[in-house]
Amino acid sequence: MPAGVCGCCGPLRPRYKRLVDNIFPEDPKDGLSKSDMEKLTFYAVSAPEKLDRIGAYLAERLSRDVVRHRYGYVVIAMEALDQLLMACHSQSIKPFVESFLHMVAKLLESREPDLQVLGTNSFVKFANIEEDTPSYHRRYDFFVSQFSAMCHSTHEDPETRSRIRVAGIKGLQGVVRKTVNDELQAIIWEPQHMDKLIPSMLFNMQDSEDLDRAGHPSTPSGAGPEGEENPAALAESCFRELLGRAAYGNMNNAVRPILVHLDNHHLWDPNEFAVSCFKIIMYSIQAQHSHHVIQQVLNHLDTHNKNTPRVRAGIVQVLLETVAIAAKGSVGPTVLEVFNTLLKHLRMSVDFELAEPSRRNSSTSVSSSRVKESEERIVQNAIIQTIGFFGGNLPDYQRAEVMMFIMGKVPVFGTPCHTLDTVKIGHQGTKRIQAMLLSSLIMVTSGFKSKSMAAALPPLFLDPLFSISLMEDSELRQLVLEILHNILDRHDNRAKLRGIRIIPNVAALKIKREKISKQDVTFMKKHGQQLYRHIYLGCKEEDNVHKNFELLFTTLAILTIELANEEVVIDLIRLAVALQEMVLANEENMPMFIRCGIMALVAAYLNFLSQMIANPPFCQHVSKVIELRNMDAPHLLPEHIFRDKCPLPDSLDKDDRLLYFQTSDMAECLAGPGYNAERLSVPYVPQVTDEDRLSRRKSFVDTVSLQVDIMSNSLPDKSQLAEEITFETLKKAIDTTGLEEQEREKRRQVMEKFQKAPFEEIAAHCESKANMLHDRLAQIFELTIRPPPSPSGVVSISTGHTQHQSVPVYEMKFPDLCVY
Repeated sequence: MPAGVCGCCGPLRPRYKRLVDNIFPEDPKDGLSKSDMEKLTFYAVSAPEKLDRIGAYLAERLSRDVVRHRYGYVVIAMEALDQLLMACHSQSIKPFVESFLHMVAKLLESREPDLQVLGTNSFVKFANIEEDTPSYHRRYDFFVSQFSAMCHSTHEDPETRSRIRVAGIKGLQGVVRKTVNDELQAIIWEPQHMDKLIPSMLFNMQDSEDLDRAGHPSTPSGAGPEGEENPAALAESCFRELLGRAAYGNMNNAVRPILVHLDNHHLWDPNEFAVSCFKIIMYSIQAQHSHHVIQQVLNHLDTHNKNTPRVRAGIVQVLLETVAIAAKGSVGPTVLEVFNTLLKHLRMSVDFELAEPSRRNSSTSVSSSRVKESEERIVQNAIIQTIGFFGGNLPDYQRAEVMMFIMGKVPVFGTPCHTLDTVKIGHQGTKRIQAMLLSSLIMVTSGFKSKSMAAALPPLFLDPLFSISLMEDSELRQLVLEILHNILDRHDNRAKLRGIRIIPNVAALKIKREKISKQDVTFMKKHGQQLYRHIYLGCKEEDNVHKNFELLFTTLAILTIELANEEVVIDLIRLAVALQEMVLANEENMPMFIRCGIMALVAAYLNFLSQMIANPPFCQHVSKVIELRNMDAPHLLPEHIFRDKCPLPDSLDKDDRLLYFQTSDMAECLAGPGYNAERLSVPYVPQVTDEDRLSRRKSFVDTVSLQVDIMSNSLPDKSQLAEEITFETLKKAIDTTGLEEQEREKRRQVMEKFQKAPFEEIAAHCESKANMLHDRLAQIFELTIRPPPSPSGVVSISTGHTQHQSVPVYEMKFPDLCVY
């Protein structure tokens, strides 16, 4: 009886169990029975409500086979699960998926590499299936952890280790594909998952032998058959895919683990991998998210502000590569924040460098401080390159704002600055920062083309730039002139003008130029004198070298090409003549090299100018002077004076007029139409402003006194204001004969008075004028402060009390117009 009962139990088993049992052959080497698998699949499709039971039974058998190490049946069970997943897409598949994921987890938990790879492959197939409805309760936390652990496999066999790592990367890629498109699975972007995903990919990318290909946007790695089994290539591909799917709010969570990984593995120095990694990031993410990455790197730089110089330099170089890519797209509001942060770290680097020598106590500390100083220079150069490259790749409208922003940060020693405290860093530190910021400005202004000079050189930019051009440092003046060249040279003529020389044929240079616009004419009328003044004062600096004169010559030539109309040409000739007269007078006892250099500069420029305006008599006069100098005074020409070991004369022969350019001869050459040659007889005198004080230059007492006297004498006195204007007065005003001679004589007398008069006399003269001004002001104040008489009463003060005395109405005196 018991035997009969047992015999009839087999046929009473549920059909789904019998169909599942039939797919397993007696010998697992025979593989999955295809005919029985087709029957099971047909049954599952026909009765989808049985899917959950089929999945549960398969999971039960697979768990039993894993424990018993019957791996052949495990492979058959997973193959059956895969086919059922691919065939069934009904609403009832959700419970079946849970059983499937449970079986995959069992395989991943085992220590057998073959089972881990098998479970991973099944999960990847499942990840590629698009489900009709989202899953509300399914979580992938275990799979993220397990696949990440597989990515860090340390198996003894290299081939097996590579297989496990590839499987782990594929599994993470499957998790990403399965979750990023499902709004209910946004939890994958949370830090606890990103902290496992990102480092796993980066860990494998570090093993790549070809770092140069990393970051190239057009050749995704791991696409070929060989790349599929390369963990580094596959990790890079997965990394790109993950970043490409990152949304606006997820970018920070994706970038932060990257920075942490680079810190933990000391990958900032050297920083080849960090640079390639961020190139991949910038090329993979959406362009509108670039500023998130820049912001994260800036914040990371702030947190490492006290780290070693090489680490900071590595972060800055990564930032350079990042902004180089982002500058071509949408950078957003981070533009000024980038510059603010970089300027702050530039100041810190200068502080570290200058503070180090003060701590020297022994020979060991001296050598270490030198290393520290050189490493800080690396940081500073990286910051300058980043500032310049970022600004140089911005659109023109943003570049103009950046130029203004940087110029506003350039400090002047001894004056308050909202960014840099120059009192603490001293003169040397201020000079270092000035030079570095001006170098970055050169890079920012390179290639800058503005249709209007007024827009390119507004007063807020021009005034501080010229203040620096008066510094007693030849390097700073060179940088200022190079910035001016970048802005003024809109037709790229500088390369043709490189080097100060007597150009035999200017026409052969094929100078590109356009007719000067009305806006530029207005600009020169407003700022021309300022330009001339700084060229004039820049020529007479005693520390000028060959490069300074080269840049000054290029400045004059570019002004002639870009901004010179007939009036400006006359002004430039007056400036050249004034430089020549300054050298001959030599009131400031300049070195002979500077005097000869200025003479050579004047000769080279007038030779260039005469050919540019195509005036044959003018060209002939200039050529004659140059020819005589070649024979009698070669030290007055640029080809000789700037040559090494050029012999210098003891003095210049002022009486030999043929060696110098004569104003009268040039005025005669320009007497034709278009030029107001009479203005050449008016000597050029530079203006005086507050820039001398701001730039720490020596003041010119005679010039300042001259300006004060002229200003005071230019005010009309009382008799002139009261003079009656008649026809004779107007006639005399129009007749200007002898007016210029009187003005020159008057100027000479005033100059002589302030130079030779004793100090007491000058002080008394100024005091009398001041007293007269105070008396006049007192009269004005008395009239304005004293109240007018009131018809209703008179206010009187007696014994400290105010009394009001009323006046009867009939005694009030009204104007005649008020009486009817």
